[in-house]
This record gives sequence, C-alpha cells and structure tokens, in this order.
Amino acid sequence: MSALPLAPPRRLVAFTLDGAEVRVCEGATILDACRDAGKDVPTLCHGDTLTPRSTCRVCVVEVEGARTLVPACSRTAEAGMEVHTDTERARHSRKIVLELLASSADLSTTPRAAEWIEEYGARPDRFGPDAARLDEEPKIDNDLYVRDYDKCVLCHQCVDACGDQWQNTFAISVAGRGFGARIAAEHDAPLPDSACVYCGNCIEVCPTGALSFRSEFDMRAAGTWDESAQTETTTVCAYCGVGCGVTLHVQDNEIVKVTSPHDSPVTHGNLCIKGRFGYQHVQNRG
Repeated sequence: MSALPLAPPRRLVAFTLDGAEVRVCEGATILDACRDAGKDVPTLCHGDTLTPRSTCRVCVVEVEGARTLVPACSRTAEAGMEVHTDTERARHSRKIVLELLASSADLSTTPRAAEWIEEYGARPDRFGPDAARLDEEPKIDNDLYVRDYDKCVLCHQCVDACGDQWQNTFAISVAGRGFGARIAAEHDAPLPDSACVYCGNCIEVCPTGALSFRSEFDMRAAGTWDESAQTETTTVCAYCGVGCGVTLHVQDNEIVKVTSPHDSPVTHGNLCIKGRFGYQHVQNRG
C-alpha cells in the first residue's frame, strides 16, 4: 500500500470584509473570501483552474491603507486588513472598465456581462460609433473550434492553459502591441499549420466565447443554440484508462459540446482531443 503525503493544516486568517469579520484559510484570496461570504464581485479574467493574471480589473476592491484599488482575484487575504467591496470608488472603476471593454469588444456571449453593465450603469455607447474595435471576421479554419477575436478581452487564460500552466504546447500567444495586441498562433498561421493539438482546453477557460466549439458557433449562427433547453450529464471518458471526467451538453437528444468538471481530481477541467471532441460515435454520425 502506498502512503499518501499529508500536508499540515493551514491556519485561518481573520480580517474585516464590508464591516464583518471573516476567516479564510491562509493563502486564500480576497475573492475567495467574497465568494464564501456570498458577495457578488464581478470577474472576467479569473479562472478557477489557473493562476490569476489580474488583467481585466473588474473585480477591484478597496483595502484600507492601500493607495490604489486592488484586484480581489489575486490579492491574498491578510490578517487584520479591512476590505470594502461596494464603495463608490470601486463601483466607478468597474463601471469604466466595463464601458471600455464593451465598447471595444463584443460581450454578447460573455456570461453576466449585460447584467453587470446594467448594475453599474455602464454606457459603452458613450464613446460613439467610432470607438476602436478589431472588426475581424471569425477564424473558421478547422472543424473543431472557432476563434472570434472580436469577442476577445485579452485575459490571457487561453495562453496560460496552452502554455506552462496546463498543456505545455505553447501554440498560442499574444502578438502585437497596444491596441494591436491580439491572441494568435505562431506567425499568425492558420490553426491546422500551428502546434495546436486540439485539446480544447483554451475553450474551457475562455470567459467571453471568443473561442467556441464549431458546433456551438454553427448553431448560434442558425439561431438554434438554446442553453435553457440543454441538459448536462457528467460521466467518465471511455477512450482510455486515465478516467477523465467529461460533462456532456445535450440539446434535442444530441451532444452539442463536451466540457470537463473543474473540480475533477483527475483532469481539473482539462481533456485531450478525443475526450473533448470525439463524441460523434455516440450518435452514429458519419
């Protein structure tokens, strides 16, 4: 029998969150504490399987004694700190960030984006019709997934998932500078000519729909995509003996896409090309 290494228990850290004392495990972030306390702090670039980059700044909160607002997703909770999540300063910052993002990118498929824009009174249209946008057609160069960079907010989650945090393929990175910065395969080549192994882990972490299954993209274009009519069934991938967990998204008795549970101890949300895209045999498709 193999011995399992046991880590020592982490001590609790106490601090004040919106006037109430809270306790979290040492190393937890302010965002972790907010979610434990049931506080709805908006996030875009945060992924629960990746190290936070703090790029979108939608989750900023106010910490007494700090000169600037701090990103809740990456700021570690410290004993004795006093945190305020709903101050006028924090709300104004979130409003401006949402206005800038929504004026330069298409957030129509970003979960809860419309809700947050309304909640914070953001007006992306105030920048006028000449607001700088990418205005690029979706890249449809393979049968598995689509890249629609008009929806990209440069959160870098796909880069991290493809890079040293998960897949270690390094097929995609940030190209260009300033407003010309964008996510691209090496030399901006078509995806089939890149190092991409089609694991789809970049799709799993994309928060805006800039990366989507080809099946989802086609169904949205046809007006048949309906998440409210979909069921989700989590099972085990049958291709090999690793035991990866897969969640089948089914609409009209057909699998429309496959994701993976982020809390799976085996995959942590990651799959290979067979697990994520190889479901056609279940439906006897040619």
